[in-house]
Amino acid sequence: MTNEIFSRYDSADYLRTEEDIAAYMEAVMEEGGDDPAYVARALGVVARARNMSQLARDVGMSREGLHKALSGEGNPTLSTIMKVSKALGLRIAFHPTRPS
Repeated sequence: MTNEIFSRYDSADYLRTEEDIAAYMEAVMEEGGDDPAYVARALGVVARARNMSQLARDVGMSREGLHKALSGEGNPTLSTIMKVSKALGLRIAFHPTRPS
């Protein structure tokens, strides 16, 4: 029996286009939009798919600070989430959850 080595799955490896990223974030918001840590962690995945160092410069944070904020363990402010989203070319939108 041979030992096979598998690489660790990382969603960031599959976020190649803007459409991929938008679909991923839509799914995140559908699945766990009520959980800020879940959303922050998903933005961290997108940040890894892009260039985390450049994103940190664009947002005006250190790479380490941005990584911590988007790890799911941090507690990013809404301002940070909005800056990161804008730097990634994403827009946060609100839609009614039930008919009026």
